[in-house]
Amino acid sequence: MKRTISTIKTLMLTATLAATVSACNTVSRLTEIGDGPELTQITNPTVMPEYRPVSMPMPAPKLAQINHNSLWRPGARAFFKDHRAKEVGDILTVSLALADSAALQNKTERARTDKESANVTNLLGFETKLAKNNLPAGFSPTAAANFGNDHATSGDGTIDRKETINLTFAAVVTQILPNGALVILGRQELMVNSEMRELELTGVVRPGDIDADNSVAHTRIAEMRVAYGGRGTLSNLQQPRWGTQLWDVLFPF
Repeated sequence: MKRTISTIKTLMLTATLAATVSACNTVSRLTEIGDGPELTQITNPTVMPEYRPVSMPMPAPKLAQINHNSLWRPGARAFFKDHRAKEVGDILTVSLALADSAALQNKTERARTDKESANVTNLLGFETKLAKNNLPAGFSPTAAANFGNDHATSGDGTIDRKETINLTFAAVVTQILPNGALVILGRQELMVNSEMRELELTGVVRPGDIDADNSVAHTRIAEMRVAYGGRGTLSNLQQPRWGTQLWDVLFPF
């Protein structure tokens, strides 16, 4: 009983939260009528609420050996001035070329039949009197209980997905790890015909993997996280309504 009440409370809380989020989304969409989504302000990514510094295993620090009679500075990556990103706030170019495809097909079939019957043929001589003790008139001791269940399940699932992304954009160095690796963050927003396209990328880059033109390929970015999508009239039409999504989550069958 307590578990049922807890489940009902959870469902009610979920529905309330979904309604609240839906109300906020509705107000936001109403303000975008005629103008489309608004561009966000340029802000310092390190002061954003969702920003978290990266922490990874680091080697032991090494002391730099200073040679006063040498023109080569310890830790320098080039004899002349290096224009590649190396400090917090520096900008570098990221080349993102993703070609992802997946094809999956699953089929499940299940059938089950259960039958169970019970009879009372000998019960200390009282089996003939069972029908007289407030039991239905049609009660028969030879068929005291008879149950039967049939179950059948058939399901087909197919996934055929192809995604291709080719983008070149700028990212900012937000952190330098103790081993010299650079933590980068790149964000981009593009609004065309009231449709907002958003891109966000984070990851860790070795300074040596940055090319001479201050660019780096996505294949050289460790712990890369990419979010690419859109919002606006077209994106809203391609998604089911929040009520349908809520029903898909809560419907148990």
